[in-house]
Amino acid sequence: MPDFLESIVAATHRRVAAAASREPLAALRARAEASRERRGFAAALAAPGVRVVAEIKRASPSRGDIRAGLDPAATARAYEAGGAAALSVLTEPDFFRGSENDLQAARAATRLPVLRKDFILAEYQVCETAAMGADALLLIVRLLSDAHLAQFHRLAADLGLDALVEVHDSRDAQRARRLGARLVGINNRDLASFATDPGRARRLAAAFDPETILVAASGIADGADIRRGVAAGLTRFLVGETLVRAADPAALLRQWIAEGAAP
Repeated sequence: MPDFLESIVAATHRRVAAAASREPLAALRARAEASRERRGFAAALAAPGVRVVAEIKRASPSRGDIRAGLDPAATARAYEAGGAAALSVLTEPDFFRGSENDLQAARAATRLPVLRKDFILAEYQVCETAAMGADALLLIVRLLSDAHLAQFHRLAADLGLDALVEVHDSRDAQRARRLGARLVGINNRDLASFATDPGRARRLAAAFDPETILVAASGIADGADIRRGVAAGLTRFLVGETLVRAADPAALLRQWIAEGAAP
């Protein structure tokens, strides 16, 4: 795990250790198991038509700030107005400048289900995700052993969270199939180098059976990328930077959804 990913993983381990020293796992688990409103992330993506998970993302390791002064609540409302099926919110603070507050503000501003986008490496973070009020979390296959992947996938379900299982190559895909994942994100971006191959999701989609809910993520820049995905059988997309930078993200979302649905 060279470059960006190695640094992100090290920072995440330090952050989890610090959080656990403030609130022990048992106390956090109790908060995670408390009654809360649950919105179906997987159900929102299972609906027919082009479904977009619109992401709230302040920065990235490779590009720095994406939008200065981003307002997560206002951005979430614009995404909902544009027809987004769900939200994704970066909560990683050191490289993406996100936070739990961003997720909670975005979720409170809309009726959409919300994915916590972060680097989940520990049971503590799965419980943390439920406790902060998210509806789903991201499990990145290449960051986890098979044992931890299965453990966190089960724990997420026990806590009422949907799990979007992220893959990048054929080996990741094989492991996600062994897990029995029914909600899979195919990341066009290599997390080590942050280089993006926009066609990766279209090529890797064939590795999964038709019942799997597939989400193409990263490198989706315009309506042509949406149309190419739909032509390859992909109708679900997670889009961040392009929407965050857009002057009118609601209008852009409406355009993409209409273009993807056109014969």
